[in-house]
Amino acid sequence: MAGMNTRSPDAAPGDAGSPARVLPGSHLTLHYRLSLADSGADVINTFVERPATLPLGLGHMAEPLERCLIGLADGAHQVFELEPEQAFGPRNPDLVQKLSRATFDANIGPDNDYQAGDLVEFPTADGGRFAGVLKELTDQYALFDFNHPLAGQRLRFEVRILGIL
Repeated sequence: MAGMNTRSPDAAPGDAGSPARVLPGSHLTLHYRLSLADSGADVINTFVERPATLPLGLGHMAEPLERCLIGLADGAHQVFELEPEQAFGPRNPDLVQKLSRATFDANIGPDNDYQAGDLVEFPTADGGRFAGVLKELTDQYALFDFNHPLAGQRLRFEVRILGIL
């Protein structure tokens, strides 16, 4: 973008030979892979498809992952090992909650076909939405986990910066 300074913060003024660096608000083209550190299972992997192009700071990528990108040079290829506290936080047992079946049906509708493991969205009073993973559904209650699905997980974040605008 015109007017955006992407020169290395360590470069001398006027040093046009320095690689561009990722800054807050940068637009990036990159490959990235997010996987579970313990099992190696991929959550997302753009290395096998087309690269992603996205602006930082607008919610297209989770904020903990964006923090890893700040300061990387154009062309950088780096791997980050993230503990739960550095990524999506620890699991919070208070976010596993039972709703009465009547409350569930009133908010979702009694003619639903949800199964354990489904992500269910709920309306909020201000017109927004929030989601939880259905763990169990009986005639009496619905058990939900409102933790982020990656909460409590050690993550591996691999990134290759292909372009910075």
